[in-house]
Amino acid sequence: MIFSNTLIHWYLKNKRDLPWRNTRNPYNIWISEIMLQQTRVAQGLPYYLDFINVFPTVFDLAKAPEEKVLKHWQGLGYYSRARNLHFTAQYIANELKGEFPNNYYELLKLKGIGEYTAAAIASFSFNEAVPVVDGNVFRVLSRYFDIETDISSSIAKKEFSEMALALIPKNNPATFNQAIMEFGAIQCIPKNPNCFNCIFITSCAAFQKKKVQTLPVKNKKIKISNRFFNYIVFEDEYSNTLIQKRTQKEIWQNLYEFPLIETDTELNLDAISKLILDKYNKEYHINSISNINVKGKIHKLSHQHLNINFWKVKVKGVILSSVNKNNIKNFPFPKVIFNFIEEEYMELS
Repeated sequence: MIFSNTLIHWYLKNKRDLPWRNTRNPYNIWISEIMLQQTRVAQGLPYYLDFINVFPTVFDLAKAPEEKVLKHWQGLGYYSRARNLHFTAQYIANELKGEFPNNYYELLKLKGIGEYTAAAIASFSFNEAVPVVDGNVFRVLSRYFDIETDISSSIAKKEFSEMALALIPKNNPATFNQAIMEFGAIQCIPKNPNCFNCIFITSCAAFQKKKVQTLPVKNKKIKISNRFFNYIVFEDEYSNTLIQKRTQKEIWQNLYEFPLIETDTELNLDAISKLILDKYNKEYHINSISNINVKGKIHKLSHQHLNINFWKVKVKGVILSSVNKNNIKNFPFPKVIFNFIEEEYMELS
């Protein structure tokens, strides 16, 4: 237990003061864990504080409209997390009378809660001795014990979970789990960790064997696809425009966007103008088409890169079923579109 005790001692001296660590309320811990998936603490903290302020209980989240939930998630990405949060909040509020399941296996049954999140809630809220294995834990264990198992392989999760479980002090699982995750986040970082100022300098196998930079092993490469989005920013004589909700089950489901023409390649003004006229000129009296952003924006997601252009289309008269420019920011948009609205669209004349 030397490793565990040393790690906990380090954690109690060096841990960051984060609000979700000052509570055992499973609702708060659930929100924080879902938010911090694919999100750095520095980015997620203000979102967490805002979210808990607006939706302080599972009942508040359950009764909120989905659009409001998505609006307060705007910018965090991976929006299925927010939709699943909302769905599960409704289930807990309505079917479980607001009571969270108090153990790992029951938590796993909830939508949007996988092995990691279930373990985190069970451990931090109910002090269950179950290992919390995330990227930080993979990294710490693989380096300390010199484990060369590919962490993207099917056997890795079981192997590392069993090892972490063997290390957990049964009388203090929550603190140990927090400690090993924190150690990976601020000390045993992915690139160029400060090994000479590490509590495990004399016992870390990777340091002794000069393998710190090669562990953990991860061989699986993500295949990236390129997509080309052309957003049509209509504007009538009264500064009204059109937006639409993305209802298809892919990226940004249930968020809003401008009318979209997706193409196989990036198009110049002449090429996109032809497509716009072919699609919209019968419905709207188009006066002019121009490129708003001279250079296309590239928005990088985990498995795809979106090449985005915004095209201004001025039309005669009034656009029916439109939104006034001054009200558009009330809707939940993907961050890249919301940034465009704030930084460029509101300045257009």
